[in-house]
Amino acid sequence: MKLISIVIPVYYNEDSLPILYERLNKVSGDIKEASLEFIFVDDGSGDNSFSVMEGLSKSDSRVRIVKLSRNFGAFVACLAGLNYARGDCAVIMAADLQDPPELIGQLYKKWEKGSKVVCAVRESREDGRIKIFLANIYYHLLRRVALKDMPKGGFDYALIDRKVIDVLVHMQEKNTTLMGQILWMGFNRETVYYCKEERKHGKSRWSLSKKIKYFIDSFLAFSYFPIRAMSLSGILIACLAFLFGIYAILQKIFFAVNVPGFTTLIVLILFTSGVQMIMIGLVGEYLWRNLEETRKRPIFIVDRLIGIDNCDKQGGSAYDIDKP
Repeated sequence: MKLISIVIPVYYNEDSLPILYERLNKVSGDIKEASLEFIFVDDGSGDNSFSVMEGLSKSDSRVRIVKLSRNFGAFVACLAGLNYARGDCAVIMAADLQDPPELIGQLYKKWEKGSKVVCAVRESREDGRIKIFLANIYYHLLRRVALKDMPKGGFDYALIDRKVIDVLVHMQEKNTTLMGQILWMGFNRETVYYCKEERKHGKSRWSLSKKIKYFIDSFLAFSYFPIRAMSLSGILIACLAFLFGIYAILQKIFFAVNVPGFTTLIVLILFTSGVQMIMIGLVGEYLWRNLEETRKRPIFIVDRLIGIDNCDKQGGSAYDIDKP
């Protein structure tokens, strides 16, 4: 039988975990031609999520747990789970139940027909209007300047083939997005549409600072547009300054007009200084990412494994405290 690995990053999800497990268990019974393993990744949760997962693992050998030493972020937690996934394919999904586990059967059928990647794309959302509006802007910009293949509704729920898993765990790239990497690889893919449900369990920990970092990572990791925009801005400002200089000189020579310029000069100085600071900041973002890559620090650190042997590890991007 084929084996499907369900990789689930967990961060303050103690309320939804028992319900999620029950729904996954039902999905497992519905898929007759394959077996499932559940890889829960504790991403430094400060609640009782780990205790809940530990209890599930004692009653079901299919439940396997990766406990990270601290919070590394959802992207890294997913990568940690993929490092220990044994399946012929793997499903990446959240633990908050906004993405229905019942969709796994449809994703698996698409994979059986030969698709290396099956994206569960949000056709609609039950979130507030502001969240929907901002999400639409983000994915529109991402499609325009970085990842042209990104579905309009975006996705963070997907099934990927073993070949895709192996590539991901060996890339060892930091400050990027997992779904962006999957699209960047270019494997043939299919799409399944669904409605993202309203969150009913727990409180989202997706803070504004994390959203901003995710936004920046998405563009810097997959597009040269920010650097190109800096160059074009510099050329445009230089041309405007040159033209204004010619205008001021001609006014002085031919019309003996003293061009009043204190206010104009101050505005121009402040404007160009602001643009320069933005450009320096962008260059700093690129330099910081280069520094992160050259440090060769592990992408994540494993504190504890339950139901998993070290020999199950697929890639070299992790450091296991318990490893001899």
